[in-house]
Amino acid sequence: METGKNHSEKYTGPAGKVWLAGAGPGDAGLLTVKAAELIKSADVIVYDALISAEILSRIPTETEVIYVGKHAGNHPVPQDEINRILVREAKKGKKVLRLKGGDPFVFGRGGEELEELIREGISYEVVPGITSSVAVPAYAGIPVTHRDYTSSFHVITGHARKDGTLSIDFESLVKLNGTLVFLMSISSMEMILNGLMNAGMPSVMPAAVLERGTTARQRRVTATVGTLKEEADRAGIRTPAIILVGKVCALSEQLHWAEDRPLGGRQFLLTRPRQNMSVLAGRLRDLGAQVIEMPAIRTEMITPNEPLREALVRFAEMKQKRWLVFTSPIGVSVFFDLIREMRMDLRDIFGQNRVKIGAIGSATGAALEKHGLFPDAVPDVYSAGQLGEKLAETAEAGDHILIVRAEKGSEELIPPLTEAGLEVEDIPLYRTIYEMDPLLRDETTELFRNGEIDAVTFTSGSTVRGFAAAMNVGDEKPGLDFSRIRAVCIGEQTARAAAEYGMQIATSRQASMNAMVEKILELYGRG
Repeated sequence: METGKNHSEKYTGPAGKVWLAGAGPGDAGLLTVKAAELIKSADVIVYDALISAEILSRIPTETEVIYVGKHAGNHPVPQDEINRILVREAKKGKKVLRLKGGDPFVFGRGGEELEELIREGISYEVVPGITSSVAVPAYAGIPVTHRDYTSSFHVITGHARKDGTLSIDFESLVKLNGTLVFLMSISSMEMILNGLMNAGMPSVMPAAVLERGTTARQRRVTATVGTLKEEADRAGIRTPAIILVGKVCALSEQLHWAEDRPLGGRQFLLTRPRQNMSVLAGRLRDLGAQVIEMPAIRTEMITPNEPLREALVRFAEMKQKRWLVFTSPIGVSVFFDLIREMRMDLRDIFGQNRVKIGAIGSATGAALEKHGLFPDAVPDVYSAGQLGEKLAETAEAGDHILIVRAEKGSEELIPPLTEAGLEVEDIPLYRTIYEMDPLLRDETTELFRNGEIDAVTFTSGSTVRGFAAAMNVGDEKPGLDFSRIRAVCIGEQTARAAAEYGMQIATSRQASMNAMVEKILELYGRG
């Protein structure tokens, strides 16, 4: 990391700053720690076309984003205008993140942007990124150097000049006897391969073209310099892709690994509450999947909550057996936040007589255990209806059941309780609010339409409804055809919500993250 100083006296306004950072080749796991921190903390992010949806999903909703969409041969926002945007936002006193694919100083025109910042007296830092010239071959099982094959590698731009010619000294490249990595080269592939052969490279030299490397949709075609163009055309290779030439390309058949992972080549969209970090996402990534996390809902604590205070005061004074019932991990968290806010002591709430605890499932039970509470009743099938049945079997007529949960909880919980002669009080702790980041919505809509998302996971009916509401909103764009979406649901209650939208449904055997992973492996795993 380098720090730039103001070399100009032109600007003396608010102390904004620009971070020029590489986002790596696509896999969000290859982001540097520094880049990941900046994504979370920047006021403005100016990004290119090659930033993956998996990385974009990490941008906070409140962050301003400016798309400057540069593809090979297509620069809708000219470089001069990008420079002006960086200067303009920094002069507003903002923390500006210029996010580029790969590394900003490897054919990224990062130097030009810094020169403009220096001219304008804007402070800056450079955050290197993992370059595709090394990472993409690695994901294809091609080491760019190998003691038995070559001791050097060389990175060359394959981007043609305006007159359609290449500024490449092919004779010098052939003499190097190293691995040649051509970036931005697909449209020039034939010229590059012919140039190498005309300069004396054997037509049987191993070569490869690697498309969308490090992502779920990566593809590799291995051939020779003489046959690569034909093989790439047959496979329909498209940008972004890189070309490799050298003996090490022959190692790909032996050393390839990325697509061999249990979920290699798969991409999933995970819906979740905004406050929750997804354990499921980590599990799927460990198995080789690419994961886009979409906060489809957020929870808003109901405060002040006088009904809860009054209910807990009554609860403490009761003489009959009492049950405190939770229906989600979020409900557990909000409950303890509220009693802390109200300065109510759990010992006073529970009083002299033992209070029994009900939980809808193992995740809710685990959340309670963190507070030293161990559930007395958990249904075998994790749903509101089954929780009601379990409590009706376990509690005795006349027992008091205090349910603390979302404002619009499932209607299936209470009927079994009242039918069993139990005294029921239902207190809302939080509201569920549907939300969607327009940036993420547009990116994922495009992925759905291109058939690039294998399935969507849902962990509650609320996430289903939040997803559906958000994806049907857009700038004069028709909503998604939900009947084409494959949904993996955590339980029957969630599956019923997905069925209302006509989705193709698969349901985990149990309402747990382990069961969700098992179902996904069953449906989408290799072997």
